[in-house]
Amino acid sequence: MKNLLRFIGVLAITAAAFLLGTSWRINNPPKPEIQQAKSEQVTTFTEERVAPVRNNIPSGLNRDELATISLFEKATPSVVFITTSDVYRDWYTQSYREQKSGSGSGFIWDDEGHIITNYHVIKGASKATVTLSDQSTYTAKLVGKAPFKDLAVLKIDAPRAKLKALKKGTSDDLRVGQSVLAIGTPFGLDQTLTTGIVSALGREISSEGVPIRDVIQTDAAINPGNSGGPLLNSSGELIGVNTAIYSPSGASAGIGFSIPVDAVKWVVADLIRYGEIKRPTLGLEFIPRRTTYRLGIKGLMVSQVDKNSVADRAGIRPPFRDNQDKLHWGDIILAIDGEPIQKQRDYLVALESRRVGEEVEVLVKREDEEFTLKMTLEAVK
Repeated sequence: MKNLLRFIGVLAITAAAFLLGTSWRINNPPKPEIQQAKSEQVTTFTEERVAPVRNNIPSGLNRDELATISLFEKATPSVVFITTSDVYRDWYTQSYREQKSGSGSGFIWDDEGHIITNYHVIKGASKATVTLSDQSTYTAKLVGKAPFKDLAVLKIDAPRAKLKALKKGTSDDLRVGQSVLAIGTPFGLDQTLTTGIVSALGREISSEGVPIRDVIQTDAAINPGNSGGPLLNSSGELIGVNTAIYSPSGASAGIGFSIPVDAVKWVVADLIRYGEIKRPTLGLEFIPRRTTYRLGIKGLMVSQVDKNSVADRAGIRPPFRDNQDKLHWGDIILAIDGEPIQKQRDYLVALESRRVGEEVEVLVKREDEEFTLKMTLEAVK
């Protein structure tokens, strides 16, 4: 009997404890802020995994800003600072002294140490020094110069691990309005980035009194010291060499000019190989393809014939007005040795594969007539 009473008592205590615990949970639910804190912790962890902050780049940047930062960081090791100096004789001490004469920008062309810059950056200098992005400095040797193209090639003896060349793009398919970036060392400062757009194409500037045609115009700020630096597209590819600004005050006024990379490629190839331009030519300049394409014209229309050139002697005609003031379009080059010529690049490739003194057959269209002329290639003068 005592055991039965003891069992009933234990059972009653257990039941009372169960009812008391249930009542406590009903009247005292978990605090909402604790649940919210757990939820926020999970959300934050997920966001950090999806978009972690890398390379000490601050948060809150949009995709375009991140792309520009990435492009700049990848390109700057290829951009160099160039200082030039003159050596003169002190007539009092009869000793030779070196004096800084100027500065500019340049960029690494290949892993052999070739550096591209403007001719006017090194013009008249006795010595040129190249400073890489890691601040290491090398004395440069002049490999070749093209004053009429405002281009020069230097060479430094640096470890290949430090020679990061820019990726070359093309200037044949540029469009007004596309984004561009200019990198240089204006005023002797560290690498500086300016951004803008292609403002115009087919511009003409002058170098050593000789016109440079089909130049790129941009509103990306090109200040003194930017000369010789690269103009890049939004993929980080080289599309031009910054060469000049138009400004009465000498500072950037939103009108800068760059030599298109398609021209730079063949000029640099000649300068590295010969020290000067020896590319075979017919002595022709052409109306930009983007203009003639809208007119439905196939081939390259001649805009100018160099005086006394092989094309001039062969009778190739640029646009002209007759005695009745009627405009006649220039001759159209359709093919060279059977190779169709549709773009400026086709023309350059067709000539670069040949040598000075070689004879070529040129298919020409004049108004409604087609005919073939034999011409002997000459060197660019």
